[in-house]
Amino acid sequence: MMSATDEDLELELRSLPGVLNVEIRHLENGEVDVVTLIVNGQDPSAIRVMAKQIVSLYSAEGSVVVEDATTAFRPRSAEAIRVNLASTSFDHETGQCEVELNFAGRIGVGHSASGKLIGGVEATLAALRDLTLNVPFYLISVVNVATPRGWPVVVTLRPFARDNDLLGIAQGDNDVTSSAMATLNALNRVLPISNAD
Repeated sequence: MMSATDEDLELELRSLPGVLNVEIRHLENGEVDVVTLIVNGQDPSAIRVMAKQIVSLYSAEGSVVVEDATTAFRPRSAEAIRVNLASTSFDHETGQCEVELNFAGRIGVGHSASGKLIGGVEATLAALRDLTLNVPFYLISVVNVATPRGWPVVVTLRPFARDNDLLGIAQGDNDVTSSAMATLNALNRVLPISNAD
């Protein structure tokens, strides 16, 4: 389970321009050891300087690795098929969210009438199940968080079988898209998911 301090660190790092993914590794004593950032469309050395300044506020010894997304990912054939976010929509008259996902050319669609934030998560989980993917998780919380660069959405999912919660953070063009992206981000370590689209 990610600590509140790690959540804060990841949120700050994700607010840097071009950051697609953040991985935080710890020493045995719990201190931050290495932070790896995957960036797209930015100068990795400049991002590393900014990230190092942020990491130093949380750990004096933590190091930062920044990789360019165009060279960092070399997917093996078994990893080439991913779940992608195809589209999201919100009907203001009915309060209904719709999330459409694409997996290996198949489309999964999910709906929810629980508002933009919760509805975005619920519709994403429903779309994953529509794709017949096993998603043994349920929603714990979904919130907007104020940062200097916008209002990303943070989603926390809890597995049915274990105690380890999953956390996802993302910022899209609107609340439904942000919720859907954050849900996929939370699940990207356990499902074949990509937020690229």
